[in-house]
Amino acid sequence: MTSIVDETEGAEVRSLFLAGPFLGLLDPETGEMPEQERAPFDLLIKHFESQGVSVHNAHRREAWGAALMQPEECTRLDQEEIRRADVLVALPGSPASPGTHIEVGWASAFGKPIVLLLERDRDYTFLVRGLHTVATVEYVMYADVAEALPAVDRAVRRAVARRRAAGDGG
Repeated sequence: MTSIVDETEGAEVRSLFLAGPFLGLLDPETGEMPEQERAPFDLLIKHFESQGVSVHNAHRREAWGAALMQPEECTRLDQEEIRRADVLVALPGSPASPGTHIEVGWASAFGKPIVLLLERDRDYTFLVRGLHTVATVEYVMYADVAEALPAVDRAVRRAVARRRAAGDGG
């Protein structure tokens, strides 16, 4: 397995924030994310943690919908975790996930490197597609998240190395 820890490039990643659609994916009957919606996040969390990376993720923290936090609490926690993370990895959603877009905005404002996973043959907002013009962003196009993991690792290394080379570790 390729590691996203690569000290030779100055791109060691100790922690990341994994963002993506949440409330809009909850099953109205159970209040929880169905397994098919949960799967890409669970896969990414396990992938990064297997490499020793600390992953902050609201989906898991809030038990996939079973233990939703109040807005005043989860908003503050998400922002703090993004501020502390080395990089933000996000599935921005198509249609757009408003919460995820706010998290991507925070990461951009904090000068954090960002990796955006964009599903092939989906439409994304202009600001997602143009974010690389104002922030350190790597895009990974995918059809299957599992098959894209090596590309995700490369994108994380490149984004973190580019941000650190610019003289700001985030």
